Amino acid sequence: MLTQAQVDFYNEHGYLHIPQVFTAEETDRLADDLDRLVEDWAFTSPGWSGPWRQAYMDAATEKQSKLTAMHDLHLYSDAWCMAVTHPKLTAAIADLIGPNVELHHSTMHIKPPQTGHPFPMHQDNPFYEHTNGRYVDVLVHLDDTSHANGEIRFLDGSNQLGALRHVTLTESGPCTPHLPTDEYSLEETVPVPAKRGDVVLFSIYTIHGSYINTTKQPRRMVRVGYRDPENVQVAGQSLGRPGLLVRGYRVRQEGQPLLQQG
Repeated sequence: MLTQAQVDFYNEHGYLHIPQVFTAEETDRLADDLDRLVEDWAFTSPGWSGPWRQAYMDAATEKQSKLTAMHDLHLYSDAWCMAVTHPKLTAAIADLIGPNVELHHSTMHIKPPQTGHPFPMHQDNPFYEHTNGRYVDVLVHLDDTSHANGEIRFLDGSNQLGALRHVTLTESGPCTPHLPTDEYSLEETVPVPAKRGDVVLFSIYTIHGSYINTTKQPRRMVRVGYRDPENVQVAGQSLGRPGLLVRGYRVRQEGQPLLQQG
């Protein structure tokens, strides 16, 4: 699926933009089901907590900022089940982390119009910590993205830093993991705008963030996480839950029991 140049770019920079993985027809169906999921299942909240909010937003915007989200869309929609197992997508992941690919999760990220939630600089590892970097996050784009609606932005080459310590506790209590705002800035990042139907892949160690959505339309995106099945999770979202093997074979380790079914 990927050329050697694409693999080399991902390994060096920590991210990769692949245009038109999904056809226009596939993307339309994914968008329709996403909108239905928003109506039936998703929740809207103020989003991530922490002192970064005051650094990223003025007081009025911070008060109004919202995020619409839900986990594991593939358990609710056959369109999204087909999306997370899409042969072109899983082949690309296999080119990056090896022949065996396990689905870990899918998560909706919608920035509502005008006050859509920005994201502070962070790695995804603190949210679902794994023992190594053989884990790729994928952003499936259902809308064209730009600076105006908060496209994804990466700190170039930061995947090579490995897992970093994040801010998780403040004087007022626990907060959503993020990197210190006085050390890591969105201004230092590379924007990666994409078209609907495109995907953007990045390492679990790549530092990233995004600006607020200032447009009058929602910015609809879904993150899908894939790992080498031998990459053991140690904390966070979906800990202990076996994932669907979407490519290759689950090699049994010495003494490894059957997967837990409940």
